[in-house]
Amino acid sequence: MFKSFWNQRFRMDLSKNKIWSLYIMLTSVEDAFRCLKGELGLRPIQHRKPDRIEGHLFISILAYHLVNYIQQHLWTAGIRHRWDTVRSLLQTHRALSTHLPTTDSSMVHLRYCSNPTPKQVEVYRALGITTTPLKRTKVEP
Repeated sequence: MFKSFWNQRFRMDLSKNKIWSLYIMLTSVEDAFRCLKGELGLRPIQHRKPDRIEGHLFISILAYHLVNYIQQHLWTAGIRHRWDTVRSLLQTHRALSTHLPTTDSSMVHLRYCSNPTPKQVEVYRALGITTTPLKRTKVEP
């Protein structure tokens, strides 16, 4: 009787590797929900109108798909970090604007990017993204 119960409740045809793969997928899905609820702002929903609630959910799900797409590309390239680790790695790479006054009371505007760290370069290469999204520009009056 016990064996019959066991076979009805659990899959006995899965290999150890398949079970491990399913477990890893489960942790990935849990991370995705944590990301949706926290980092992507799925909850709490502060909207009262149905159209705004649907828009909020749509943007959150769209963001989830983007995060998942990025993680799949990183995984393929051998970078197996969680999303919050990838975010913290990339958050120090900045686009900067500097405005400098000249002697004739006009302004010189400079736009440039900070230098990426080696870890940031690794992530950008895995995603096929340039390490300098902005070329240094100088606008004078």
